Formats: sequence, C-alpha cells, structure tokens
Amino acid sequence: MTVPTDLDRRFREAAVRASLLDAAYDVVESPVGHLLVAATDRGLLRISFSDRFDPEETLEEIARAVGPRVLRATGALDEAHRELDEYFAGRRHAFDLPVDLRGQPTFSVAVLHELAQVPYGSTATYGELAARAGRPRAARAVGMVMNRNPVPIVLPCHRVVGASGSLVGYAGGLETKERLLRLEGALLT
Repeated sequence: MTVPTDLDRRFREAAVRASLLDAAYDVVESPVGHLLVAATDRGLLRISFSDRFDPEETLEEIARAVGPRVLRATGALDEAHRELDEYFAGRRHAFDLPVDLRGQPTFSVAVLHELAQVPYGSTATYGELAARAGRPRAARAVGMVMNRNPVPIVLPCHRVVGASGSLVGYAGGLETKERLLRLEGALLT
C-alpha cells in the first residue's frame, strides 16, 4: 500500500507538533554534497556527509543514542536548513543553532566548545585546541574528537589544521575541508 504524499506530509508534521519524535532528520543538498541533518528538541544532533557514510547506519546510530522514534520531518529542521544555506552562500559566519551533545565524553564536550570559538575564516591547530581545553599535551586526542565530531560545519572541525598549517584529516574528506576553508577565505585560491 502506498500512502498519498499529502497524507504522509501531514502525518510527519503532526508527529513534530505533538512532540512524538526522538529525532527528526532530513537530507540537505549543499555545495559539498548531500548532508544528513538530524535534530532533537535539545538541538542539532548530527550532520553526516551522506556521500561518504551510509545514511541508514547513521539513522540507526541516532536511534541508539536518543530513542527509536526517528522520522524524516523537514519542517523540524527549517532553521538548520536556513542557516546552512546562508553559510554556503557566504552570508552566515556563525551559527545560532543549539547543539545536542548528549552522550559525548566530558573531554570531547570541552574540545567541541573550544572548537566553536574558532572564528570564520580562521584556523587553529590540534595543539592549540588541546591547550584551550586544558590538556596541552592531548593534540592527538583532539584529533580523535575532530574525527568523531557529530555536527561538522556547525562545529567547524574543518578549521583545524596540523601544527605546520597543513590540511590533515577530515571526516568529509580533505577535498571537502579545502572547499569549506576556501569558502571562508581561510585558504587562498
């Protein structure tokens, strides 16, 4: 049986209005490929580069983290859509979206908080973030946090570079990291 599109849309909107979802998600088109974006009532939970990861696996991870009621509901992500569109158009230099970091270890939360302070168009090294998070000798651990960053772009791990200033490691791929830094003017063409 196929559900009519209008009925499906109304069902999803009603679920959001009634707060029946543990998380809402949508797939957003961007200049760096499709992004799977998910949020809870606490804030943005996940941004995944769908071209590099299995969306179904990502949805299963989300369900394990916050609960099984995960539904594609575009209306619940209107603000995230808007802010991401503005960022990619060069009109937004900082995100105002709340972020849901539940389940993240204390050190990761501290590092991600410091990461959020790295300004648009700037870069920081792994060592600098480690020092800002109170663990100056934990540059490698910071690298692991960046690799597992649940909300790249909004928490801008693409702005983190190696000690020599070289582009190293990025879950979305180094090509994507370079594109994001060029968008922000942090790299010369």
